[in-house]
Amino acid sequence: MATKALTRETFDETVGGDGMVLVDFWASWCGPCRQFAPVYERVSERHPDVVFTKVDTEAEQDLAAAFQISSIPTLMVVRDRVVLYSQPGALPEEALEDLIAQARALDMDEVRREAEAHKSA
Repeated sequence: MATKALTRETFDETVGGDGMVLVDFWASWCGPCRQFAPVYERVSERHPDVVFTKVDTEAEQDLAAAFQISSIPTLMVVRDRVVLYSQPGALPEEALEDLIAQARALDMDEVRREAEAHKSA
């Protein structure tokens, strides 16, 4: 599956549903972003059930600001409307595969319970 561009207009529709969405915050002038792009694309081909998106931080500055993106590339993993991971840095292919496997293995009901308990504390 090819990656798709994510904009402020398409963000809620794309990330607001069930399933897993990966978001790569990047810019064309960023060397590490350009190095990570083929890795991200290759991994996307192996996971047709996961939505792989890219946010051009130059074109979508409001979206980048909303998520306090201060370093790129930053990768975010959202599953069932819950942000599970958001970290700057280009991941090697095997680390990206492992991250996807870990996100798949989570019991999302338990994740929500823990998040609610943390909010209440």
